[in-house]
Amino acid sequence: MPRLPHALLHSGPFWMLVASVLFACMGVFVKLGAAHFSTAELVFYRCFVGFLVVGGVVLLRGGSLATPVLGKQFTRAIAGTISLMLYFYAIAHLPLATAVTLNYTSPLFLGLLTTLWLHERPSWQLFGGLLLGFAGTVILLQPTFERDQWLAGVLGLCSGLGAGIAYLNVRMLGEAGEPEWRTVFYFSLIATVAAGGWMLFDRFSPLTWGNIWIVLGMGACATLAQLAMTRAYSRGRTLVVASLAYATVLCSSLFGMLIWGDAHDLSSWLAMGLIVASGVVVTRK
Repeated sequence: MPRLPHALLHSGPFWMLVASVLFACMGVFVKLGAAHFSTAELVFYRCFVGFLVVGGVVLLRGGSLATPVLGKQFTRAIAGTISLMLYFYAIAHLPLATAVTLNYTSPLFLGLLTTLWLHERPSWQLFGGLLLGFAGTVILLQPTFERDQWLAGVLGLCSGLGAGIAYLNVRMLGEAGEPEWRTVFYFSLIATVAAGGWMLFDRFSPLTWGNIWIVLGMGACATLAQLAMTRAYSRGRTLVVASLAYATVLCSSLFGMLIWGDAHDLSSWLAMGLIVASGVVVTRK
């Protein structure tokens, strides 16, 4: 019988749980960083670290960056960049778990987009999952409207839509034979340039010893989470791993309660549960 540590290192679900914790930690650093940096700056630093890491790996391995589907790469990168900016804004202005859950409505939009855009025939399970997600979203957004946080709530939901569009483009890129690392590289590059351009017209907050640890922590968590997620999908069953991705919502809820004292009433927990359940259903279909 293999030892437990060895078995865990080769377990897809284990690495997905690691990625979920790291993604939640990234959200914590983003929320902490909102007191020091603008949304554009946070997106820039998060993507710039990814660009350096992926670019370094490409140079070391001698990979080719030439792509026959540059237009699709550009569309995916723009959708992902806009989604990330909206997501970071929502994290800065909403309870962490609420912002994360709204962003994780992306599978619902992906299911809807594949039906409308790619004309795939939907199943009753898909319809049921979409209805569950719609109900959960309505319940979760209600407190944001009552607390005059409607803008952050709507933008958080739009980040889920943007992510859904980005994932649809990732699927199309995969079908075109594009390697994942090339897609990640172009996203990191375009997002870095876009956020850097925004910073030129917005503001620039100097890096100091008092805030640089936030930038480093955010970049490290995001990069390590991507690596852990990639290993999870390569070593585990896709549906099981994709379902465990929603552990990020639970981790974010715990971090929000421990660090910022976020309180969630019964309706909020119910809403998050419905969205997670619907995401699992839609992902499996």
